[in-house]
Amino acid sequence: MNNVPDIKDIQLPDGVSIFPIAYGWWIVLGGLLFLFLFVKLIIWGIRTSKKHYALKQISQISTVNPVHTAVQLSELLRRICIVKYPEARSFYGEQWLEFLKQHATASLPDNCAYLLANAPFMDQYSQAYSEKYGEADAEALKLFCKQWVGENL
Repeated sequence: MNNVPDIKDIQLPDGVSIFPIAYGWWIVLGGLLFLFLFVKLIIWGIRTSKKHYALKQISQISTVNPVHTAVQLSELLRRICIVKYPEARSFYGEQWLEFLKQHATASLPDNCAYLLANAPFMDQYSQAYSEKYGEADAEALKLFCKQWVGENL
């Protein structure tokens, strides 16, 4: 007669597996994914709204007076440069034209370049400049500005 029960080895429980993940972790991962996509959407909205606004402003500029058109386009391009390229704030004349050409794939015609560089210093209502530079030059300048904005914003 044996009063001592049989001794059995200690049984260790199975290891804890990471999978399947509990529902709470799926909710946390889903929330992080939603937050990431939401931030990306906000950033995309901000970038496209600046571009959309600038292109809308360019399309609203009249080309009847080429000098006045060049002044308005120059102001718009400078406002963009204040935000995106702070080093270009103080450029004028040839420096300004070279900067614009470096950041564009399209070429800037000579008449348009002269008009863009010198228009802020011209009398906007002078007939001498309005006769020398026509609406075609203003339209070409608007086209260049649209392409420049499309590439740089």
